[in-house]
Amino acid sequence: MEILQIRGGRRLEGSLRVQGAKNSVLPILAASLVSGAVSVIENCPALRDVEASAAILRHLGCTLRREGSTLIVDSGPVDRCDVPDDLMREMRSSVLFLGAVLARTGCASLSLPGGCELGPRPIDLHLSGLRAMGAEIAQEGSDLRCRTAGLRGCEIQLTIPSVGATENLMLAACRAEGTTVIRNAAREPEIVDLQGFLRAMGASVQGAGSATVVVEGSRPLTDCCHAVLGDRIAAATYLAAAAASGGDVEVRGVSYRHLSTVTGIFSEAGCHVCSEPDSVRLRSRGRLRGVGPVHTAPYPGFPTDAQAPVMAALAGSLGETVFVENIFSDRYRHVRELRRLGADIRTEGRVAVVHGVPYLHGAQVRATDLRGGAGLVVAALAAVGESEVAGLEHIDRGYEEIETVLAALGADIRRKESIRKDPDLYREGGDARG
Repeated sequence: MEILQIRGGRRLEGSLRVQGAKNSVLPILAASLVSGAVSVIENCPALRDVEASAAILRHLGCTLRREGSTLIVDSGPVDRCDVPDDLMREMRSSVLFLGAVLARTGCASLSLPGGCELGPRPIDLHLSGLRAMGAEIAQEGSDLRCRTAGLRGCEIQLTIPSVGATENLMLAACRAEGTTVIRNAAREPEIVDLQGFLRAMGASVQGAGSATVVVEGSRPLTDCCHAVLGDRIAAATYLAAAAASGGDVEVRGVSYRHLSTVTGIFSEAGCHVCSEPDSVRLRSRGRLRGVGPVHTAPYPGFPTDAQAPVMAALAGSLGETVFVENIFSDRYRHVRELRRLGADIRTEGRVAVVHGVPYLHGAQVRATDLRGGAGLVVAALAAVGESEVAGLEHIDRGYEEIETVLAALGADIRRKESIRKDPDLYREGGDARG
């Protein structure tokens, strides 16, 4: 079992270029199926979730090769429409292959997706939207069997601005006859990036970034080249690490507009934040202060994916901060592990109250999900003494060599094989509060 060994208390300084966005490249990889051509995807991060998507593409018949940070996908040879259960279970974003495979082949056979356990995340909006476009979908337990004689454009009203449903319907609409209008669409920057990729291959897509996305289907689709935008959540994580460690860090390759709600929190906590069009620099001015309530919300609100790293940074603050998680019902699993590091956090339902403590201390902890694991790394960097973070299979889903990036900024961190034999050492837990 691999762990991250972290000796905290080191001030982080320097500049980094952030990786390509996980939440952008995954729908783009699914979209590469739609064209039946060659897609050159630049700034493609080397992540476990990218590997999982690549495995699905290869199973469907695509050929792939990586050249540095560029992934080249040829979807011309696609010759099947099924995705095995073991591949679907690797990640939540595997559901995006539903719309892409159905649009490309006229059928799709797969199971419900896996990913981090963050509470119920039904795909009802995906299915109802595809049915409105003419798909016949039968569900038996966790298995989905889908077919269509031809998708048709229509108007779809989402009851909530679901990112995954918006992306899935955009992919399916590219090969549908006529015009598809998606109302109450998600507005995340990753949706805009997907639109850019689809346009590069010749699709007609308008409105991404607003509440209404319009796709004119059946356009000729061709080879394309597209560079993935910078990862705003990875950027937020490294800024949180700088804030927690009393550091001075510049993150390049990301739009400051995509981080405004996160940097606003750190400014309120006492950090100095300087933004340029494609970079953000954060200088921490000593111990952070507690801030006003932090409510997670769909973009442009505070991102749920940044909740855990920001909470970890504020665990050692002066005063109190209240977090309200409005997106997922079970996204405080990292709180139990933060308590092992000495954090004073109480939870009740969707509310977490962080009482700042004078200092955190080293401990053995385990990541139970992707962003919660990143939060544990942030806390360990600020803690006094040595920590060991297990569960790296979660962190590696969304962060490219996180230990290398942080070490370059001055962190005392390394990845190593654990020699400990006690199976309970990294069990989930902590005390029973909250």
